Amino acid sequence: MSPTPPLFSLPEARTRFTKSTREALNNKNIKPLLSTFSQVPGSENEKKCTLDQAFRGVLEEEIINHSSCENVLAIISLAIGGVTEGICTASTPFVLLGDVLDCLPLDQCDTIFTFVEKNVATWKSNTFYSAGKNYLLRMCNDLLRRLSKSQNTVFCGRIQLFLARLFPLSEKSGLNLQSQFNLENVTVFNTNEQESTLGQKHTEDREEGMDVEEGEMGDEEAPTTCSIPIDYNLYRKFWSLQDYFRNPVQCYEKISWKTFLKYSEEVLAVFKSYKLDDTQASRKKMEELKTGGEHVYFAKFLTSEKLMDLQLSDSNFRRHILLQYLILFQYLKGQVKFKSSNYVLTDEQSLWIEDTTKSVYQLLSENPPDGERFSKMVEHILNTEENWNSWKNEGCPSFVKESVCFFHHRTSDTKPTRIIRKRTAPEDFLGKGPSKKILMGNEELTRLWNLCPDNMEACKSETREYMPTLEEFFEEAIEQADPENMVENEYKAVNNSNYGWRALRLLARRSPHFFQPTNQQFKSLPEYLENMVIKLAKELPPPSEEIKTGEDEDEEDNDALLKENESPDVRRDKPVTGEQIEVFANKLGEQWKILAPYLEMKDSEIRQIECDSEDMKMRAKQLLVAWQDQEGVHATPENLINALNKSGLSDLAESLTNDNETNS
Repeated sequence: MSPTPPLFSLPEARTRFTKSTREALNNKNIKPLLSTFSQVPGSENEKKCTLDQAFRGVLEEEIINHSSCENVLAIISLAIGGVTEGICTASTPFVLLGDVLDCLPLDQCDTIFTFVEKNVATWKSNTFYSAGKNYLLRMCNDLLRRLSKSQNTVFCGRIQLFLARLFPLSEKSGLNLQSQFNLENVTVFNTNEQESTLGQKHTEDREEGMDVEEGEMGDEEAPTTCSIPIDYNLYRKFWSLQDYFRNPVQCYEKISWKTFLKYSEEVLAVFKSYKLDDTQASRKKMEELKTGGEHVYFAKFLTSEKLMDLQLSDSNFRRHILLQYLILFQYLKGQVKFKSSNYVLTDEQSLWIEDTTKSVYQLLSENPPDGERFSKMVEHILNTEENWNSWKNEGCPSFVKESVCFFHHRTSDTKPTRIIRKRTAPEDFLGKGPSKKILMGNEELTRLWNLCPDNMEACKSETREYMPTLEEFFEEAIEQADPENMVENEYKAVNNSNYGWRALRLLARRSPHFFQPTNQQFKSLPEYLENMVIKLAKELPPPSEEIKTGEDEDEEDNDALLKENESPDVRRDKPVTGEQIEVFANKLGEQWKILAPYLEMKDSEIRQIECDSEDMKMRAKQLLVAWQDQEGVHATPENLINALNKSGLSDLAESLTNDNETNS
């Protein structure tokens, strides 16, 4: 009887995996884990679950010992490698990331999240995406709950950008499908008139000077006085509008709409009567640039009464308020799928919104700096937003269009399509008499129309072929490229921009060289065309061969006899052809990098080939094409065979020799 295989022991396996994980961390190599995984007895699922527990145990010890973020990230990197090698479950790296972010303070979470951002391509791969997308979404939401939107604004923005990069555009978990509003965003301001410092005290503040709070105004520059008297009523009405911007549904209620209408007219009247000076705004902008141009962002409006006149004098603050109006109006007028059927504007409301929208755009264009440009940009963005509203109303269909199959089998569900019968053409159009001559009402038109009775045949006629052949078009350029003709560069046809444009079009249609990859760098179009002309000159027959006499035919027969008696050494002196490169590249494959140094390829050229393609056969072909461009007429099979022998690829050298002799 054969000995029974050892049974799986969880404590023993966990101990061995923990020890191997420590060893792999020290060596920064996953090989110890792979070795232990193959040696431990048990099923694959048992070993994977045990290794997952070992990873979490080692990570827990590192966190308790307050290890650096580098050690923690090294464990997570090992887990990623384990998933790739198939020795642990795909969700393990995400579980480890969740444990780390739950245990570490926010400053260290920033470092960990940088690692998460850099590996977004890994998370989007097929191996990790389906297993980890929910973990990553939950992890990011937990982080956002811990962060302060006012103090950690940049970190919150990074998380949102990461989620936007991770999930596709049509991912419904990131969409506000039901058009809900953030009703928690309440703007707090002074609602008690008795505690107000405005009104009666406004004149005294002007005379005695307003107390300056730290962070509200500059120390050196005095506030610009406002020509509009600001009292508590204006202050209250101004900030009360934020409640309508927060919850636009109130505008459909009759009483709330009247309040909104009254407050809006007063606020917009203040904006119209108190215009900002363009020179003052420009001066302020120049001062900001001199001091470093730092932009201070506040997540909430500052609603202090003392800041009211300063805010009215600030162009950016005005833009915020006016833009809120435009967004509100777009929602009220737009068709939203989840909007209640009762939420309908009256004709009077629609007319007021239309007129006010024009006034708001006018105020934006008059608001310095660059008011006109800003106004047009906002209008363009809001028009584009209508497309997103339509897309959401349609149920957020995927942006990937499926290919339409025009030839499909009829099923029981599909209705039979009614055949549309075309009416017969009148006899006058088809023509009369045995020749079916069509009369066009004019002798010349009738003659032209009846040159060919079949229009399709007329279009296919060879006489309509206006594209020249490569020989005809490049004949002049090939003659000019010959050094014996001594044509100066400035008189060459390749330097003519019109000729160059037509040459590129012709090469794209008729020459295989146009789409052939190459590592040569060309600084100008004439330089590229000159290189192409030299290649074409080697392939195209000389002009003397176009007109053949009897003597020429005899010479050809003699040449054929000479070629038959030609030795293999002479054949190998000829340059390699494109077909030979194609065949040999398939054989070379992954060994192209071994051959590259012996073909005198630089490291930068090798790296460029690696960046251009991931397919090994394509890389081999690019290497051979680059060598052909570099060597020119010296790119012969003989030289390639010598390079293969020097690089130790003697089998390929022998194969190339046999192929060359067979082809010859």
